[in-house]
Amino acid sequence: MATKNTTTPKPTSPSQPPWASHLAIFLGLLIFRIVNAHFVQTFFQPDEYFQALEPAWQMAFGPESGAWITWEWRERLRTSVHPMLFAAAYRAADHICRFLQVSPYVRANALGAAPRILQAFFAASMDYMTWQVGAKVYGRGHAASYATLFLTITSPWQWFCSVRTFSNSLEATLTAASLYYFPWTWFLQPDKEDKKPLSLAGLATFTFDNIDLHTIRYMVSVVPAGLYPALAAAAMAFYIRPTNVIIWVAISAGLVGCNRNYRKAGMLVSAAAIVGVSVVVVFACADYFYYGDWTFPPFRFLYLNLIQSLAVFYGRNRIDYYFTEGLPLLLTTALPFAGLGVWQSLRSEYIATTKEYVERQTRFVFALAATVTVLTFSAIAHKEMRFVYPLLPMLLVLAAGPLAAFLHPFPIPRSKLRQLVLTLMLTSNIYIAGYVSTTHQRGVIDVMHFLRHRQEPWLDAAAEDGLAPVMSPNVIVGFLMPCHSTPWRSHFFYPEIEAWALTCEPPINMNAEERESYLDEADVFYDDPTLWLESNMVDMRWVSADQDADEQRLEGSGLREWPQYLVFFEQLEPSLKAILANTRYKECRRFFNTHWIDDWRRKGDVVVWCQRR
Repeated sequence: MATKNTTTPKPTSPSQPPWASHLAIFLGLLIFRIVNAHFVQTFFQPDEYFQALEPAWQMAFGPESGAWITWEWRERLRTSVHPMLFAAAYRAADHICRFLQVSPYVRANALGAAPRILQAFFAASMDYMTWQVGAKVYGRGHAASYATLFLTITSPWQWFCSVRTFSNSLEATLTAASLYYFPWTWFLQPDKEDKKPLSLAGLATFTFDNIDLHTIRYMVSVVPAGLYPALAAAAMAFYIRPTNVIIWVAISAGLVGCNRNYRKAGMLVSAAAIVGVSVVVVFACADYFYYGDWTFPPFRFLYLNLIQSLAVFYGRNRIDYYFTEGLPLLLTTALPFAGLGVWQSLRSEYIATTKEYVERQTRFVFALAATVTVLTFSAIAHKEMRFVYPLLPMLLVLAAGPLAAFLHPFPIPRSKLRQLVLTLMLTSNIYIAGYVSTTHQRGVIDVMHFLRHRQEPWLDAAAEDGLAPVMSPNVIVGFLMPCHSTPWRSHFFYPEIEAWALTCEPPINMNAEERESYLDEADVFYDDPTLWLESNMVDMRWVSADQDADEQRLEGSGLREWPQYLVFFEQLEPSLKAILANTRYKECRRFFNTHWIDDWRRKGDVVVWCQRR
């Protein structure tokens, strides 16, 4: 007679609980991204500052603080929620500095660091959640889940862009959060009679004809954990960047087409409606508080960029841009593994076990969403690589499987050849990340620090004389550069600094003929610098070498006065030397900017001319 097995189970290890190890990993990622933010000292796109930090500065310090509010905010294309986050960081840093009574220099550095630290938190959250999405897909402890973490940490694009204050960066974090919280197993796990081979053909077979009262009761009574947080993150991503809806339309189509479970599909629709309305109400109230009127920025964004085609004003790209430039820059050395992962995930095959079936379907949905989104964006004339940034979490998860298999056993393969490939990947990633974050286009950032430090002696003098800083003489700067070539108040900090720059307002509410001939201020300047200076600046005799500098100010002329500092790219230097040859302007600093750039107007060093007696 067989005896019952009464073996006592082994006691659990007194080691740290899972949440403790995950917290330690997140804190490690946070420290890593804070260091990352500190070492990113270059310029990428003006939207990093003018869609986030400039309105945030105005929110934090008032309309007289000198922030540059662009046309997008006047036309209400952007939601105020994104810059509100950084405004809160500015206010917190300012209150701490005032409480500690630190010097103006320390306060300026603290204000510069505040949005970077907040963005580093978002970046670390994206890293963590991308890793956890990989763990959900492949299983906790699986080599591919750790390969996902490896890919996001070593990604040059993540190093270069995740700590920048783009709305795309927050959009990517929210997309990763939505993927992390979404109940993939619950939704994709088939009923016993419902398991079927994966096929793209299944996407075209779904209808809502079979939804009945039982289905509606099912929707209300059964809500899987994580569904509402996932949809809330997706709705916030859409409100911040309306084009994010393309990703979730593709994901929803993939989910419904793969599973064809009408009750679950109905629940997804109803939950999305509830969450979507709630998010819209909250964000609309925030925008009402900022704009002073009810407005719906996603609609304005789509109307002006699609109906009026204003996005084209900022450039057109080839239809193959995302395949030949965008995705290679986004993925760098992970590109071949991501391509293989997408191809493997889109293949139709029958899976026996439920666990493998859910994993296979999840990867299929990811691959489908990435493919549809890239193809859709390719049909839009104006393209930028950061527009596909929210796809990175899904693409890294898809790349992790082939990478783990290639580097088996992960992370140090036995094959010497594959060890060499791994070494080359890491070396390439480190070099690319280091170059673009410390060298490429750094001059336009360095010049802002130089100008800020020029104001500080006046603050010292004012403090010694017992005067309020606002009474000290101001540094006055003119930027003869393409519009938004530098940051603005987020790097000047001191309200005493006065500055102006060439603008590039788009042709809003103009017909097609007017748009064809439209030139913004920067275009007019570069078309004929001499004519622009003669038409827009006071007479050059006020800065001639023989004129007393104290007599140059003219009141009520309606023209710009010649500033103490002129800032321009080296490409413009020959023209300005000819125009300002007999004036007090002399070169006082020069900053290396880049080895290469595709805009002829931005070629060469950043040059600073100062008025000297």
